[in-house]
Amino acid sequence: MGDGCHYRRGRGFASGLGWAAVLAALMLQAGCMLGPAVAPSPAPDSAARKAPPARTASGLRVVRTGDTLYSIAFDAGVDYRALARWNNIAPPHVIYPGQRIRLSRPQPTVAAGVRSKPRAAKKSRTIPPKQSPSSSAGASARGWSWPTNGKVIGRFSNRLGSKGIDIAGRRGQTIRAAAAGRVVYAGSGLRGYGELIIVKHNETFLSAYAHNRKILVKEGTQVSSRQPIAEMGSSGTDRVKLHFEIRRRGQPVDPLQYLPRR
Repeated sequence: MGDGCHYRRGRGFASGLGWAAVLAALMLQAGCMLGPAVAPSPAPDSAARKAPPARTASGLRVVRTGDTLYSIAFDAGVDYRALARWNNIAPPHVIYPGQRIRLSRPQPTVAAGVRSKPRAAKKSRTIPPKQSPSSSAGASARGWSWPTNGKVIGRFSNRLGSKGIDIAGRRGQTIRAAAAGRVVYAGSGLRGYGELIIVKHNETFLSAYAHNRKILVKEGTQVSSRQPIAEMGSSGTDRVKLHFEIRRRGQPVDPLQYLPRR
C-alpha cells in the first residue's frame, strides 16, 4: 500500500496499460517528487496604469491641462495668494501640467540638533486693527448686482456643504457679471461645476458662475458690472439653473449677504 504517487512494476502492468500509460505514470511520479506547480503571476497590464490623481494623499495637487492657480485655489477653498506663497509661484502665477501644488501651509523645518532658545515674553499693548470700509458685508454689498433673474431654489449652507446659491431659470437665459472684474477661469475642469466662470473683482473677492450652457467670455477678459458673460444651462447638474458663489479670501460666503435685496 502507498500513496497515489507509487505503483507496482511488472509485465502485466506494461502490457495491460501500454507504454502511454507507463509514461503518464512516470510523469505523475516525477511531479510528486518535485512538488506542486505554481501558476505564474500575470504580467502587469499597461492599460490599467492610470494617470496620477489630481489630488494626492499627501495634500498635493497635480496640475492638469486647463488648470489655473485661481481654479486650484477655488477648488481647495484657499486664497490664491496664499497658494502662490506656499509654492513660491510669483506673478503672473504661471503653472504647468504635471506640476505639484501644495494645498496647505508648509511646516517649518528645524535643523537636526539645533534647538531654538525660548525668548522672554514681552509685555505689549494690543492695538486692534482699523476696519476698512470694505471689510464688512454691508459695505462690500455696494456694487454687487444679481447675476440673473429667477427664483432662488438653493441656499448657502456651510453645514450642508452648499457653497453658494442656486437660481432657477430657462435654458439660454443671460448670465451677467455680478460686479466688474477680470475673468481668471473659463472652462469645465472643476468637477461638479460644469461650464464654469470665475471672476476676480479685487484682492479680496472672487465670484463664480456654474452650470452654463455657453460661455461668452475668455480668460483674461475685463468685464464690467452687468455685462453678459454666459448663457444658463445644466452642464454638470440635473436641471437648468445658475449656481452662484462669492469667495472672500478664498472662503465661500453667503451671496445673499452681498446682493441687493429684491
